[in-house]
Order: sequence, then structure tokens, then C-alpha cells
Amino acid sequence: MNTRKLGIILNGVTGRMGTNQHLVRSILAIREQGGVVCGDTRVIPDPILTGRNEDKIRSLAAKYGVERFTTDLDAALADPYNEIFFDASGTPYRIGFLEKAIAAGKHVYCEKPIAVSFGEALRIAEVAEKAGVKNGAVQDKLWLPGLRKYQLLKEQGFFGKILSVRGEFGYWVFTGEYEGQPIQRPSWNYREEDGGGMIVDMHCHWRYVIDNLFGNVTRVFCKAATHIEERRDESGQPFKCTADDSAYAIFETDTGITCQFNSSWNVRVRRDDLLTMQVDGTEGSAIVGLRKCWAQHQSVTPRPVWNPDIDSPINYYDRWTEVPDQLAFDNAFKIQWELFLKHVVNDEPFRWTLREGAKGVQLAELSWESHRKGCWIDVPVL
Repeated sequence: MNTRKLGIILNGVTGRMGTNQHLVRSILAIREQGGVVCGDTRVIPDPILTGRNEDKIRSLAAKYGVERFTTDLDAALADPYNEIFFDASGTPYRIGFLEKAIAAGKHVYCEKPIAVSFGEALRIAEVAEKAGVKNGAVQDKLWLPGLRKYQLLKEQGFFGKILSVRGEFGYWVFTGEYEGQPIQRPSWNYREEDGGGMIVDMHCHWRYVIDNLFGNVTRVFCKAATHIEERRDESGQPFKCTADDSAYAIFETDTGITCQFNSSWNVRVRRDDLLTMQVDGTEGSAIVGLRKCWAQHQSVTPRPVWNPDIDSPINYYDRWTEVPDQLAFDNAFKIQWELFLKHVVNDEPFRWTLREGAKGVQLAELSWESHRKGCWIDVPVL
């Protein structure tokens, strides 16, 4: 088998997500396992870190043994050895980086949201398609163990007819105002001018999750809120929150399944995971978490009787069976990276394109339109 090194530009990966999920647990993990087999070739990723802050990327490169790094993105793009450009920079800057990379003939892959507006998201997808470069957007949650276990149940007909989905996402993000309770998310998430906001962040996820697992989204009704108006930044200074920190939405699908998703950074968790989806069908239900999935079949469903005058005789956590791990689940980001590498090198199918990423931005914009107008909004086919 032939071995081939593949130059990959990793732009803006000094942040938590870029470092942990894309650099360490994906690209370096693929390199450490001996690459990925693409047809008759074993491909070894050879990353080059790019960014504006030389101290940050130099330190990151030294920490993880990455030989190549530079602040000169133009030079990295001009080098034909680097065939793929990946971007995890701030959302407001992403389109400019993608345009440069596409113009340089690079295959492009990027974090979501792929743009701050749907118009720009669709335009950059069309630019990539016209240029003939392979392209993709991160849609990592599709490869999480819990969602894959749900898919197995669905494929086996466990649910009968699926009726509805209720998703609960979020946790309490500390404001930073009390000693001993520092913020645990970057402050830019709460500033609209810096690309922050719950809807633009999470509705991009809910779009591909719903489209792939339950049916294509056709309508949305949404209420947004900024429940906490002031927080502290990384230096402890107060700032005004200009972005939404919570969103309450109902999505209709072309399969007739109604999906309700509550998303909030202001909720204290009393559920099985930071994200749970309850899927109810005529023959069975499931509670789908990030890594685990519990199922209850019609045959073991309890028979409640409404009586508020006594404690419930039923423990509603009983009669749920955990779907077992029947295989070793790899990191979700890494799985999609491997699929993209196979797409680039061996032309294997890859449907999670920039156009699919644009659908997420489209839904975020339409969710905001629904919030402003207080009504249902149709989601046009893209």
C-alpha cells in the first residue's frame, strides 16, 4: 500500500474546540494511528497551524509536536503541498478565509456556522461548487454514540410510527460575578457583534440533526431571549450581553414529526445529559443522550392514573433499558474528518457539504424572523 502525506492548513485552532476536537482528537489522532486508508493509499495528515498570534500558535505547536506553523496564511495557501484548508476561526471572519482558500484551489472544510448570514453561507457554497473544490462543514453530532444507537433502533423498526421529538439542551453558564465560580464559556458567545448567540450556534446543529434523523425541516416557530443581561469577561470586567442566550423552538418536518427544542445557557441540569432528546413512537420511545440511549417498548410501558393526592406509585425511571455499546465508538469529529479525507483523496461520497452547512444558517435566520414576527415561518427547500 502506498503512503502519502497530505498537507492540511488548520486555521484558528487555538480555541478550545479547535485545539481539542480538531487538532488533538482528530488530525493528530489520525496521524498517531498511522493515517487513514483511502483506496490503495494510506494518507498521513501533515498539519500546518496558521493564525494571527504567533505566540499562541508557536506554543500550541510546541505542546503537541506539530512541526509546521506560520502567521503567513497567504504563503501556506500558495504552497501546493497543502491541499486542504480547515477553518475554526471566529464566525465573522470565516467567509474571507474560505474565499482565499478556494481561490488558491484548496479543498475546504470548516466549523459551523459557516457564515453569519444565510446569503453569505449560500454564496460561499456556490463559489466552492463552481470552483470544483471538495468542501464540507462540520456536523459532528451525527456520529455521537447516543444518536447512532437511536439510528439503530429506528432502522430496526423499534418506534413504529415516530410521532414527536422533545430536545432539551444546555446548562448553567456562570456569569463570573462571584468568586469561585468563573465563566466556563468564552465571553464572545454573549456578544452578537462577535458572532455570539444561542440561535446562530445551536439551530445550525438542530437543522442537520433533525434533517438526518427525523425529516427535513419545513416550518419553524421560535422565541429567543437574553435572560441574563450582564456578564463578566475573561479579565473579570462586566459587559452587556447583546446576543440571545436561550431559544425555545418548534420545528415541523416533511415526515410529519414535530420536534421541539429548548436551548439555554441559563438552565440547571436535572436530566440524563447536557443534551437529551425524547423520541416517542406508536410502538416505543427512547431517551437519546450524547453517549447513551435508553428505550422503552410498548409492551413494558406503565399505566399511569392521574391522582395528585398521593405520591406516584410508579418510578418512571424504571422499565427503561439502556441500549448497549455493541462496538467501539470513535471521536465524532475524527470520524467526519476521516470521511472528508477519503472524499478528497479517493472521491468517496461525502454529503455534509458547505451547502448543507448553509441550511443551518438558513434555519437560524428564519428562527429569528419567527421570533420578531411571532408566527410560523416556512423553510424553503435549498
